[in-house]
Amino acid sequence: MKIKAATVFCGSKPGNDPAYVLAAEELGSMLAKAGITLVYGGGNKGIMGAIANACLAETGKVIGIIPELLLAWEAQHAGLTELFVTDSMHSRKLLLYEKCDVAIILPGGMGTLDELFEMLTWNNLKIHNKQVYILNINGYYNALIQLLDTMDGQGFMYESWRTRLIECKSVEGLRDFLISESE
Repeated sequence: MKIKAATVFCGSKPGNDPAYVLAAEELGSMLAKAGITLVYGGGNKGIMGAIANACLAETGKVIGIIPELLLAWEAQHAGLTELFVTDSMHSRKLLLYEKCDVAIILPGGMGTLDELFEMLTWNNLKIHNKQVYILNINGYYNALIQLLDTMDGQGFMYESWRTRLIECKSVEGLRDFLISESE
């Protein structure tokens, strides 16, 4: 299946490690060069803004999806290819899901985890079968991966979480997965 669009879930803050923003910029550039549309939360701050600006700098297509209640908080990006304003967080997540072929998780906070787990839960319930990639920059998600392994080891998973969530430690590694997925 040719990947046409990737939804990226990430923080509206930059985090404390400059590597997070650098990875977002590298990913945004890579998506544009590969002709993959970036679909994301629509903000112009933090990692969100970094990935969108990098994709746009390479003349990539960027679709933002932001709920009305976050327009001011996440500093809506004014230079996107398309911007959708939703009436709720729930409708935002649904549209983020509908517009992508794959999902990519970068460092972020509680909202990013909420989006990740909703995608994984939908996979588990067979609502969709979209592949989810987690970009584990400098071990940011090590504790989460350990928790998922514990949940699996304690018998709370219906199938191994690793069938739907692929860990990548670099944008280059993620690129290799996306290319093989498109062949």
